Amino acid sequence: MPKGRKGGHKGRARQYTSPEEIDAQLQAEKQKAREEEEQEEGGDGAAGDPKKEKKSLDSEESEDEDEDYQQKRKGVEGLIDIENPNRVAQTTKKVTQLDLDGPKELSRREREEIEKQKAKERYMKMHLAGKTEQAKADLARLAIIRKQREEAARKKEEERKAKDDATLSGKRMQSLSLNK
Repeated sequence: MPKGRKGGHKGRARQYTSPEEIDAQLQAEKQKAREEEEQEEGGDGAAGDPKKEKKSLDSEESEDEDEDYQQKRKGVEGLIDIENPNRVAQTTKKVTQLDLDGPKELSRREREEIEKQKAKERYMKMHLAGKTEQAKADLARLAIIRKQREEAARKKEEERKAKDDATLSGKRMQSLSLNK
């Protein structure tokens, strides 16, 4: 908090001037400057037509000044001329100048996204063809599982045959013992 009699600026409502008000003030200053120039030259009746021509020229100059005002630089930039070859002046294009049918340049993110999708598609094709490391490992694991299943099926078949043989031999024994 500041020391002294008067209070600080905290808590006060800030007042901002709108761009329209600033433009109006500039126009009023220009108009006042024109009137002062006319009074200095004098009020000859015969020189009325050149004044009108001068006013029309002044209006053209004021339009140029308005453009300069819009392109006014901030801070110290207005005092120092900087020639930066990398800086591109922003230009506005009209609707008639836009080329909508031409090829559109992609942003870096869009290009990277497209490249990522293409790489994924190439990988999937190679994977389905069995040329990737992961596909080779999967095929090897699949071959091992197939062998295990074939061996398990063969063992079950042998056990079933052995059981059938045992039951048939047991029935034969019974039938032989009954026949005796």
